Amino acid sequence: MGYPLAGNPTQYMVEKAFTYHQLDWRYLTIEVDPDDLADAVRGMRVMGFSGGNCADPHKEAILQHLDRLGTTAQLAGAVNCLVRDHEGLVGENTEGRAVVEAIGRRRDPTGKAAVVFGAGPMARAVAVELARAKVGQIVVVNRTEAPAAALVRLLEKELQTAASVAVPQTDYALPEETDLLVNATSIGQDDPEARLPLDFSTLGHNTLVADVIFEPPRTHLIRHAERRGCETIDGLEILVTQAAINFKLWTGMQPEAAVMYEAAEEFLEI
Repeated sequence: MGYPLAGNPTQYMVEKAFTYHQLDWRYLTIEVDPDDLADAVRGMRVMGFSGGNCADPHKEAILQHLDRLGTTAQLAGAVNCLVRDHEGLVGENTEGRAVVEAIGRRRDPTGKAAVVFGAGPMARAVAVELARAKVGQIVVVNRTEAPAAALVRLLEKELQTAASVAVPQTDYALPEETDLLVNATSIGQDDPEARLPLDFSTLGHNTLVADVIFEPPRTHLIRHAERRGCETIDGLEILVTQAAINFKLWTGMQPEAAVMYEAAEEFLEI
């Protein structure tokens, strides 16, 4: 559920996985106007949906309509995945978990110094999951101070993670000790030349760089990080990882990731 939803490959990916695993399930893409959100959730209950995804602008508004929340969803104040269990509809947040899983394929995040661009729902989920993965410190970089400061207070109080705010007036200079850099903003969505306000001369080759933007997956950040010699994680990998996590929450089965990758690339004509 979201509004609007055009151009999202999730339905195509998930249905390909259902077919591959011989599951008689369907995934529907339904545009829901914000004024109709409560009715849509009631409809899911009445029709016995096993779960679903929640996209913008509903990730925060939907919290009040659910029976309970998972830990990250509660801390981040945002839901992107719905799962039905014996108690009703549960709101989960798997966006940050997907980022951390992708990081974990390359290096152990424990004790690492992380920089997260953004302070919205996606950035909050990423920062919470990084804190739960026991990174050493997190710098939250944002255009405005208030939401970034609120996120830092959450990380310090609820997750006992050292955190700080940066509100750069020009390109942000990364601290020399930065191990992980995540763009969790919308910068780059549908625009491969959109530039993160980052001083690329401070990006060291040992920094692992992740960008949540999947369309296009080769964002300005990913391309320039690679030129700096950095290992990178693009938004397509994060999207597929997230879809795989959701698939397992709904079905109890671990999907074949290659099937989802192929479907996403086909849908996006990559």
